[in-house]
Amino acid sequence: MVHDGAEALEYLHGAEAGTPASPSPAIVLLDIKLPKVDGLEVLRRIRADPRTRLLPVVILTGSAEEQDVLRGYGYGANSYIRKPVDFVQFAEVVKHLGMYWLLLNELPPPSR
Repeated sequence: MVHDGAEALEYLHGAEAGTPASPSPAIVLLDIKLPKVDGLEVLRRIRADPRTRLLPVVILTGSAEEQDVLRGYGYGANSYIRKPVDFVQFAEVVKHLGMYWLLLNELPPPSR
């Protein structure tokens, strides 16, 4: 887990050009309201990089703004989910996300 958009990009792409990235996650759960680099910019950079462009990205955020939904899908999100405020409901949503994306969904083969 990372704490802001800059850490997310560093984790996925390496700290500098030529620095190896960390092992690629099976899926990215992305909040659009991140400090330093917002989640939509993180998503845009994920899709712009050949190493991560096929990585499944689920926006999991509290934003109910239609503009955020449209921008998220426009930048290539695989799904947009409004996270519940209640912790028990939130945990249930995350459980279902894991079941679908990691067990049922067919992920693309790793990049070579």
